[in-house]
Amino acid sequence: MTSVSQCFKSLRDRQQCAFIPFITAGDPDLETTAKALRVLDDRGADLIELGVPYSDPLADGPVIQAAATRALQRGTRLEQVLEMVREVSPQIKAPIILFTYYNPILKRGLSAFFTAAAKAGVRGLVVPDLPLEESEKVLEVADKQGIEVILLVAPTSPVERREAIARQSRGFIYLVSVTGVTGMRSGLQSRVEELLEQMHQMTDKPIGVGFGISSPEMARQVKAWGADGVIVGSAFVKRLADGTPESGLAAIAEFAEALKSAIG
Repeated sequence: MTSVSQCFKSLRDRQQCAFIPFITAGDPDLETTAKALRVLDDRGADLIELGVPYSDPLADGPVIQAAATRALQRGTRLEQVLEMVREVSPQIKAPIILFTYYNPILKRGLSAFFTAAAKAGVRGLVVPDLPLEESEKVLEVADKQGIEVILLVAPTSPVERREAIARQSRGFIYLVSVTGVTGMRSGLQSRVEELLEQMHQMTDKPIGVGFGISSPEMARQVKAWGADGVIVGSAFVKRLADGTPESGLAAIAEFAEALKSAIG
């Protein structure tokens, strides 16, 4: 199975930008989530971020919060998400990056969590509320299981902290494009271009940009500014949730093709 790092290296060799969609596991149900993973993979996703529903998602905006709430109300839990990933991961090319908060990991125990995630085929992990100061132990356990922990850089982070995060992050660095939570926005802050330039000067690791990207035009802009990857979440979650599961799958397929074409 391809690792996150290997995927980015392959894309860089071809001078391509990574297309990274995000969906919430269990919304509208896990069966549809499994189909969505296959659809996104088939429509050109280079990596796929899969959100584990959580009751107190501090980094998530209203669209993803609502999706997580619906998934939890239907009984979606981490165990079921990992079981679904175990079944789907051998059928898709794109590495799966799990997006989960720190508490469910601590509750399960670091070793048990990463062992189960690795067996399921998870290749990367994003933990939005994992402080840099507490990341060392997590990274140590994750590295042993071949799971790359991707750390987030906020636009407000001081230079020294950005440098420290860049050193520690595995796979790529997740640059948050806005101050605040996830969600669809009408435009991008021009500061993202400056941040990307600064980050590329301090590290040769790939940099993915997320939070707020909701159209092919915005994705194209982020790529032009120098991003190695474009992460799109709320716009996918909303399309998948609207209407029937079948219409939702059709909608994300069409949107994925448009985004892939924009940054291809």
